[in-house]
Amino acid sequence: MAEASMTSVLRNGDWMHRKDLLLGIGVISVVAMLIIPLPTFLLDFLMIISIAIGLLTLLIVMFVPKAYDFSIFPTLLLVTTVFRLALNVSSTRLILLQGAAFDGKIVKTFGSFVVGGNYVIGFIIFIILVAVQFIVITKGATRTAEVAARFTLDSLPGKQMTIDSDFANGVITEEEANRRRSELRKETDFYGAMDGASKFVQGDVKVGILITFINILGGFIIGMVMRGESFEVASQTYSLLTIGDGLVGQIPSLLITTATGIIVTRSVSEGSLPEEIAKQFSAQPRALIIGAVALGASALIPGFPKMSIITLALALGFLAMFLQRSQNETAEEIRRTETEKSGAEKPESVVPYVSVDPLEVEIGYNLIPLVDPKQGGTLLDRITKIRRMSALNMGLIVPPIRIRDNMELAPESYSILIKGVDIGNGTLMVGKLMAMDTGEVVDKIEGQEFIEPTFGLNAIWIDADKRDFAERNGYIVVDCPTIIATHLTEIIKRHADEILGRQEVQQLIDNIKNDYPAVVSDIMDKNKMSLSVVQRVLQNLLRERVSIRNLVTIFETLANYQDYTTDPSMLTEYVRAALARQICNDYSDKGTMYAITVDPEMEGIIREGIHDDPVEGRVVGLDPQTHTMVINALLEAYKSCKQMGYAPVYLVSPHIRSVLFALLEREVSDAVVLSYNEITSNINVNVVSSAMLQSATA
Repeated sequence: MAEASMTSVLRNGDWMHRKDLLLGIGVISVVAMLIIPLPTFLLDFLMIISIAIGLLTLLIVMFVPKAYDFSIFPTLLLVTTVFRLALNVSSTRLILLQGAAFDGKIVKTFGSFVVGGNYVIGFIIFIILVAVQFIVITKGATRTAEVAARFTLDSLPGKQMTIDSDFANGVITEEEANRRRSELRKETDFYGAMDGASKFVQGDVKVGILITFINILGGFIIGMVMRGESFEVASQTYSLLTIGDGLVGQIPSLLITTATGIIVTRSVSEGSLPEEIAKQFSAQPRALIIGAVALGASALIPGFPKMSIITLALALGFLAMFLQRSQNETAEEIRRTETEKSGAEKPESVVPYVSVDPLEVEIGYNLIPLVDPKQGGTLLDRITKIRRMSALNMGLIVPPIRIRDNMELAPESYSILIKGVDIGNGTLMVGKLMAMDTGEVVDKIEGQEFIEPTFGLNAIWIDADKRDFAERNGYIVVDCPTIIATHLTEIIKRHADEILGRQEVQQLIDNIKNDYPAVVSDIMDKNKMSLSVVQRVLQNLLRERVSIRNLVTIFETLANYQDYTTDPSMLTEYVRAALARQICNDYSDKGTMYAITVDPEMEGIIREGIHDDPVEGRVVGLDPQTHTMVINALLEAYKSCKQMGYAPVYLVSPHIRSVLFALLEREVSDAVVLSYNEITSNINVNVVSSAMLQSATA
């Protein structure tokens, strides 16, 4: 059955398409060359093939746009090395067996024509050629392969994270993400294989030198001892033949070595090796054309086997013309198809490129391990907890936070962006811990000092083994993921009103509508209040760090007052009064609230400056001098309370509460302004200070 199948394959001509069969025969033939003597004409032909393979490999490496477009190169490097060594063994056997009767035209031509028949000159040229290849090209290619492999593997997590992030945020499709992952895998595998394959190049050069010296020494022994030749005859015969054989082996080796250096300085294809050899060699007809011309021109060299060279050159030329014509036909067909489709297709949409993410965290290259779970990174888990805690504490639906690496940032820096604008940033030291000085430090620890990015406190970078010592001496010690998470949490609190968009408001409404349909219907379904007004009210609450989680109370209050006003500022004050118990609980300590009151004269000045703006609502307008005096008085009272160790709130009349907060917002980042009707009966108000104008103080 096997014989019949093989006969059928040979009879039908299918063996030309069985690349695996041809490759298997080729590999077995190479191994057989190490054992079975070859006739000189076949040896000449195989040497021409070796030179042609080296030339074509070099040209293809020069033309491929990416390394993995020639993914078979590491394996090809091994196969061609074994092939050249087999030729060296075969030529050595014939030279030593036949001596002066050896009729290998390629070897004798290199030994006589190329070096002028002078074995001293030939030996010098051979040594120079080997030195250039071994010291310069081989060593450089090997080192480049090692560095390329290391950096490719180091950058793998960051590239994978970028692909996953782009896919998660809808920047790329699943098909594009799979394609990028495949290319990344090919690139990593290729450079990893090249790191090991480059060692074959070094071994090839060393063995070539060893075989050359063995040939010369063995030739002298055989010629002078066994054949009785004189020293002059033996040295001339075996030196010229050995050097010619060495040059024939080193020239294709030099071409392959040069190709190795080129390809590692600029990921890997799928499929079996025979398919990739046929595909990738045939994909570059320009290389075949140039190779055919160069090979045909070499037939002009006296002594070269012209028939073999011309035959191989013509074969390459016809193959190149056929491949070029096929490529042109394919390209023309693609252009025709695209032209037919262009009339029916819509122009490419550029809408995705103008969108910005509500929240982003950009990190430098060295901070990628903080995000990669495979490297012990916990930042992704921290961010998930931040979104959960924001919903629990503030009632805010934080949209998905995109994390990506930014090569424009410093390697150990990060940046937090809201709608594409940098809101906060910092610089970390991966592998170190941050020790913050809270003012209660007993014994100062040594380390690199810096300013903590979230609260601006003095801090020191310390090693992980000093953590216990630092904590015993009053420092607060945290790791790098905690620094970013804390900074992000604080930014979300400070800018919660900016994060809350109409889409998030609609999600909140849809969520509560299932359990309290009557509440939502009363303010939304009857078109008494627009979504924008609800959004403004919720934003006003978040702006002053009032949780909007109690949506039922908020919506019921809006429903109660929607017939009287639709002004978001006024509605906010009504809602705050309804949330009085919640607000007091947030800013009291065991039932006691420490407050700063405002002098009646100052309240009168502020009240007189209030006017209604058709867009902004209630705003206060004071002349610059009065404005400065009011702000200075408010800040002076606040500073005195902070020095006494209190975290005070400003307590004023309801009429000026919102405008007083607007005055303080830019001056005191954590300012809290309450009105008298927001204080519940169970709260004991302790007035710590009073803000008074200088004239009143005097």
